[in-house]
Amino acid sequence: MIPFFDTGAVEAALAYPQLIEALREAFATGDIEAPVRTAHEVGAPEAPGRLLAMPAWRRGDVVGVKLVNDFPGNAGRGLGAVHAVYILFDGTTGAPRAMIDGEALTNRRTAAASALASGYLSRPDSAVLTLIGTGHLGPALAHAHGMVRPIRRILVWGRAVARAEAVAARLRGEGLPAEAAADLTAAVAAADIVSCATTSTEPLVRGRDVRPGTHVDLVGAFTPAMRESDDALIRAARVYVDTRDGALREAGDLTQPIAAGAWSADRLAGDLRDLCGGRREGRRGADEITVFKSVGASLEDLVAASLVVGA
Repeated sequence: MIPFFDTGAVEAALAYPQLIEALREAFATGDIEAPVRTAHEVGAPEAPGRLLAMPAWRRGDVVGVKLVNDFPGNAGRGLGAVHAVYILFDGTTGAPRAMIDGEALTNRRTAAASALASGYLSRPDSAVLTLIGTGHLGPALAHAHGMVRPIRRILVWGRAVARAEAVAARLRGEGLPAEAAADLTAAVAAADIVSCATTSTEPLVRGRDVRPGTHVDLVGAFTPAMRESDDALIRAARVYVDTRDGALREAGDLTQPIAAGAWSADRLAGDLRDLCGGRREGRRGADEITVFKSVGASLEDLVAASLVVGA
């Protein structure tokens, strides 16, 4: 049997500084081929669900694919909506090398990609981080952002106050200066970095609430029907993405303003390949508002999986 790497093994293998630098190198060199993911409706009419397939490969080295099931109705069954597994193959023989917990891998690499972008786009003195969303990704984002910026205060906001308090308590237990925030508007206005990880279909981060000099990290809302920001924020900010093709096809934070005529794709400032390769500049001034919109890239999964397995 091929080995299985569970959550504990994934987290132990993926220290954020190492993962951030591995992602930087992969985006800069461009030697990983990673097509835009495919999505398929696989659920029954009474229980809708989607299967996502995210392959990537480095020729002659490694091949990998993440399979993700998204069943929104699982909350009523006492289950999480998203379940995923990653399979890594030998790039020379095609033989399977490992199976990896997909959720743990996704949380770690998503947070590391946000931190990578923040290193180019947030102010170096950013000290206040506001987390929006109380899912499993939030704590990972808090730790990763703290690796690249001197975060001294973390505000956690969620629709359910009790869940925000629970996330803040967990972060405090992990040594981070976190507290629950009751008011979303005030939490956004207080932030140097806003990191939003939800499945919202309505804007949560509004341009009118974002102070000059803020960096906004949008990592939820991974379909055209979802969004976490309003048109005013996208208009006011310099916008960067993880990958151009994926974000302009799937990110409701961008496709909806484009459809409304509030923004256009030619205003996109760059992607992670541009930033890491030195082809585009990041933040240009202390008062600039920047946005990083991530929908997830299979390149990131392959880099993280290779580190887990030691490929």
